[in-house]
Amino acid sequence: MRAVRAAVVLPGLFALTFEGLGNVQMATFAAFGGFATLVMASFGGRRRDRAVAHLGLAVVGSVLLTIGTAVHSVTWLAALVTLPVAFAVLFAGVIAPNLAAGATAALLAYVLPAASPGTLAMVPDRLAGWWLASVVGTLAVLLISPRPPADALRDAASGCARALADLLGAGLRAEAGPDRREASVRAKHRLTDQFTSTPYRPTSLTNADQALAGVVGMLEWSTALLCDSLSEYGDLRDVPEVERDLFAATGAVLRDVAGLLDGADTEPDLGRLDEALEASVTALRHLSVGTGHASAVDLSFHARTLGIAVRAAAVDTLVAVRRADPETVAEWQERVYGIPERAAGAERRLGVLAAVSGVALHHASLRSVWLLNSVRGAAGLAAAIAVADVSGVQHGFWVVLGTLSVLRTSAASTGATVWRALLGTVAGFAVGAALITAIGTGSAALWAALPIAVLVAGYAPGTAPFAVGQAAFTVVVSVLYNLLAPVGWQVGVLRIEDVAIGGAVSLAVGLVFWPRGAGQVVRTDLADAFRQSAAYLRQAVDWALGMRPRPPEAAQAVAAKIRLDDALRGYLAEQGTKRMSREELWRLVAGTTRLRLTARSLNGLPSPDAEPDPVSRALRDQAAHLTSWYDRLADGLTGRDPRPPGELAPPELTAVAATASAPVVACTLWVEQHIQHIRPHLEELTTAANHLAQQRTRPWWR
Repeated sequence: MRAVRAAVVLPGLFALTFEGLGNVQMATFAAFGGFATLVMASFGGRRRDRAVAHLGLAVVGSVLLTIGTAVHSVTWLAALVTLPVAFAVLFAGVIAPNLAAGATAALLAYVLPAASPGTLAMVPDRLAGWWLASVVGTLAVLLISPRPPADALRDAASGCARALADLLGAGLRAEAGPDRREASVRAKHRLTDQFTSTPYRPTSLTNADQALAGVVGMLEWSTALLCDSLSEYGDLRDVPEVERDLFAATGAVLRDVAGLLDGADTEPDLGRLDEALEASVTALRHLSVGTGHASAVDLSFHARTLGIAVRAAAVDTLVAVRRADPETVAEWQERVYGIPERAAGAERRLGVLAAVSGVALHHASLRSVWLLNSVRGAAGLAAAIAVADVSGVQHGFWVVLGTLSVLRTSAASTGATVWRALLGTVAGFAVGAALITAIGTGSAALWAALPIAVLVAGYAPGTAPFAVGQAAFTVVVSVLYNLLAPVGWQVGVLRIEDVAIGGAVSLAVGLVFWPRGAGQVVRTDLADAFRQSAAYLRQAVDWALGMRPRPPEAAQAVAAKIRLDDALRGYLAEQGTKRMSREELWRLVAGTTRLRLTARSLNGLPSPDAEPDPVSRALRDQAAHLTSWYDRLADGLTGRDPRPPGELAPPELTAVAATASAPVVACTLWVEQHIQHIRPHLEELTTAANHLAQQRTRPWWR
């Protein structure tokens, strides 16, 4: 659809402005504006979301086009202005996926005039071409579009919720065999693959999109909880009635979540789930210490933790599908943004603004891939504009566009992409030269070839290797420029030279700015996520045991999680062979998630108004041992600790509350179960961390 739209619209715009109106400036910016709108920008969401995104691209592109034209005449000024302009456009991608998806298209509106001859008197004609392409291209996108990616994410979340409900129901019937568990794990993998399939988060910072991201996280967490529960209690038919009721209520809410995500007119029965959760806690409080006490506490922990996770997923879903009442939205905002439920409506409406500023502050760190890539991209484009102007090449815009096309997150991946770009450009030159030699430079033959060339160039991105896309774009450029000024196949030679210069600039910038790229940042962000989440867990344990006067502070753990998510996306989006195993990376990321969500679950427990007893102090010491273990694991990843992470032995965490001779506070039992739930998963982290730490000793070019 993208290719067909471009093949129809772009030649039509070029014909109207060049042949019909005879305006070269308008024709040039209509052609490249059409390519930006129809091929480079790939906005998602509902039709209204895409319309707003294209309008934003048109407005921002107009501003950037004007700035680029104004600064072109002075080389140092053009390079200097490029730094903040390019950085702002690239860094804005942290706010929403559509901003990230439109960054390259917006930068095209700047680099084309900034690296091409022109004066301010040409701005009206250039803006006319840009807006004509924006209006016609937007209409074509809205009328002829594939299924929005957001629907695919909701479908994957719905499938995961339904698979979990089926698995839980099978467990209550003693039918939860390995095949059913594998089906739920596959559904979770489909969901995470869909969520991580782009180098930017597929959800923005609106309440609905933030809630949809929350649904993904809670369903992933629920899958781990349910599989752990069934590993210990495969047959749930014989569990106490109070826990059976809780499991049944949880399964019903999961089915309602799936229905809501599918668009059904349903309402999760959160009241029934809340009553079942309260009944489980009440039964635990009245449970006498004796034979079977520890097993009952363990079962109650699994049932209650799963119920709380599914309840959070249901609240996230109600907000995501815009079906939440004001009380539910207030509850959700308090959990996500930290805004109290009693806050005034005006204050709560600041939640999105707070999220935008919060994400920007979270990424104001050298541990942020978004920040590093934005700085690298701005420096690369500024250098390319300076080199293109100083070298006096005939088409300086191609130099800058070549830099923009091949600059990646590391020197190694940038170098590999440069070779692919040159190979594709040479191939495109050969095809274009053969085409022009065969058909000549007559306008009729070139006009006939243009739609076919655009069709191939529009189809290549995302469906063919990078070199093929470069080759197709080179053919389009050869045809376009021969229509503007018939020079024959020589225009292809100029493009090869310019792409080579742009590639050299990109490689030089990649060598200067963080040559190890996202791989190095992934290790740093993983270590930071372990440290911050472990600190959050320790605070949560102190709170749940009544040893901390204030609730735990999750801001640093959440910030570390966001940076890690973006770093991993950037790393996985790099072209070339990955030095880190994808499976081991996700195992480590899952370890940080388990740690953070365990702390979040403890944060939801009431802080008891009681004096600490020996059991509470012992649990506090265990939490300190866990925190220290995670800190040493993080130090091994970053090189602070010379010992390899594989030598770390998990701490011994014996059960003290469930086996105590004297009755203990119910919250103390819950705390112990949370800690014991983490312990079995520590060993699987050390092997993955050890392999990741070994990458530090390898040179960046290997």
